[in-house]
Order: sequence, then C-alpha cells, then structure tokens
Amino acid sequence: MDTVHLLWYVHEWAEGEDTELLIGVYRTEADAKDAIGRLKDQPGFEAYPDGFMIAPYDLGKDHWTKGFAITKTSR
Repeated sequence: MDTVHLLWYVHEWAEGEDTELLIGVYRTEADAKDAIGRLKDQPGFEAYPDGFMIAPYDLGKDHWTKGFAITKTSR
C-alpha cells in the first residue's frame, strides 16, 4: 500500500481553542522533516516549535468508515 506523510501543526491555547493547520502532504517522512526545517523559524511557529506532527496516511483506503450525527450546530 502506498503511504504519504501528512505534516500538521497543532497548538492548544489556554483559552480552550486549538490551532490545527495541515501544512502539507509529502511523499516521505524525510520530506516532511525538511518542511519543518523550512518553517520552524517563521512567525508563530518559532514561539511553539513542538507543535509539528508527522502522520503516515495510507492511500486508497477508507479512513472514515462510520456515518456522523447531524445536529443543529452542524447545519
């Protein structure tokens, strides 16, 4: 199975809101690490450098296999 690597930046703020950014999708983990090297000194990222996360992601596979609930707030 083919796998790509998702590079996320996640930061939890004291006020309860989270920042979740999908930075990019890379062919290899090394490519994702190179992207961290390019971004870690940019504004915002430099203050919270531990927020980068790399997640392998299989292609050609269903990743969400259940339905979801509709509520008034999700419409």
